[in-house]
Amino acid sequence: MSFAQISVLAAVVFAIVSPIAQAVFGIGLTASQFSQAGDATLRAAGYAFSIWSVIYAGLIAYALYQAAPRQRSAPALRSLSWPAVAAIFGTGLWIWASALNERWASVLIIVISAIGLTWALSRVSRAAPETKLRGHILAWWPLCLLAGWLTIASVLNILTVLTAEHLIEAGSRVFAIGGLAVALAVVLVVLGRPRLWPYGLPPAWGLVGVYVAERDAKPDVASIALACAVVIAASSAWQGMVFWRRQSRG
Repeated sequence: MSFAQISVLAAVVFAIVSPIAQAVFGIGLTASQFSQAGDATLRAAGYAFSIWSVIYAGLIAYALYQAAPRQRSAPALRSLSWPAVAAIFGTGLWIWASALNERWASVLIIVISAIGLTWALSRVSRAAPETKLRGHILAWWPLCLLAGWLTIASVLNILTVLTAEHLIEAGSRVFAIGGLAVALAVVLVVLGRPRLWPYGLPPAWGLVGVYVAERDAKPDVASIALACAVVIAASSAWQGMVFWRRQSRG
């Protein structure tokens, strides 16, 4: 097993154990407590974060799949391994940064993780040969789900920290809508590659969570979030159909 393969396995273990250890030993703030300090500008309903159970399951599948001896020489997996390690490790590191209330560190960690993995997926998807469906399900899709969630979470994290640091007015509709616009633009650009169609699912899910959380206090922001979710879901579905047509042609 190569060092990169071992590193992926270690990163996944660290990412999954970190929130468990933080909760069991009661170290610092919970992720919810950390967010509450600045979530007046834009927030998602608590249930939206249950997507982590799906993401973790996918990462376990990816870690085991890429660890197989025959995958050691797979070009796409080799190209994705280190960006994946950085992003997966970053999810665990974010837990500790938020627990210690290191606000700007949390922003740096999540943004670097999101950009690094998303850029790698986009770059490799252009050059990598077509992959069998199993490879998509066990490698590409888990990483797309992680990258997609990190994208929308980055927007929420940035607005949370800016609000908590009193750099923007709490509840600012301008910044809330601006954040939604940035998220929409980034996701639609990435979804230009049919192979990456699952990337849009977590942002759509998260934006529905924003709608649920904000529909009473800020109905205008909530409506825009829901509209963004619909656009992203439609784009993801379209690219998914393109992907499946290509797969069916062999």
